[in-house]
Amino acid sequence: MVDRLLEVCVDSASGLHAAVNGGADRIELCSALAVGGLTPSAGLMAEAATVDIPVYAMIRPRSGDFVFNDADCAVMIADIQEARSAGLAGVVLGASLADGRLNGDMLRVLIKAAAGVGCSLHRAFDLVPDVSEAVELAIELGFERILTSGRAPTVSAGLDDLRRVHDVAAGRISIMPGAGVTIETLPDILARVPVNEVHASCGVAATPQPNILRMGFALPSDRMTDEERVRTLKAALNLHAEHRLP
Repeated sequence: MVDRLLEVCVDSASGLHAAVNGGADRIELCSALAVGGLTPSAGLMAEAATVDIPVYAMIRPRSGDFVFNDADCAVMIADIQEARSAGLAGVVLGASLADGRLNGDMLRVLIKAAAGVGCSLHRAFDLVPDVSEAVELAIELGFERILTSGRAPTVSAGLDDLRRVHDVAAGRISIMPGAGVTIETLPDILARVPVNEVHASCGVAATPQPNILRMGFALPSDRMTDEERVRTLKAALNLHAEHRLP
């Protein structure tokens, strides 16, 4: 049996502990998951360092595209140092050129700053025009894994591309599907692509109080990590652990 790992992305201390209690194997620690995840606070990093599974901090200084300037890069380097100082296992990085290709020069600087901790490549990958070129660069740079939806808004819509990414990688780097991975979509994903780890939010609607919404302190779309959804998805991964394509 091949173990399949579940990485859960969280953006709060309560979400962190819900994911751990639900059986997550690794945490992607963020703020602002509503915009795809930004760098978590120093305090949240410190809290995450107390759990007994690996935690990777998202390193993304702002929402929007991944075309970062020198000031953005300096902020990311400082945030990487913060994650290392907190004792986290790794960081999640990405940077693009204006045409969507990975910014190899900036990523080399960031990965050098992250020496000694693990590095995942985030969904900046999903903007690349050439999958093969991007996979080869990610391997050359030393990333452990690529988080990807197959260049589509959800994994289910990007399964053909996801399979292509997996085939190009050929076991040289882990390919981790993310974006719309749920108990309902998981069987189709695993039937098409024999991956060893998946990424999910396992979230439910946060349903803030009407007055909180009225004052603009929350969004109607806000979600929170649900312990039972984590537990159920992890159980489904275990159930499919022996699945292999013919």
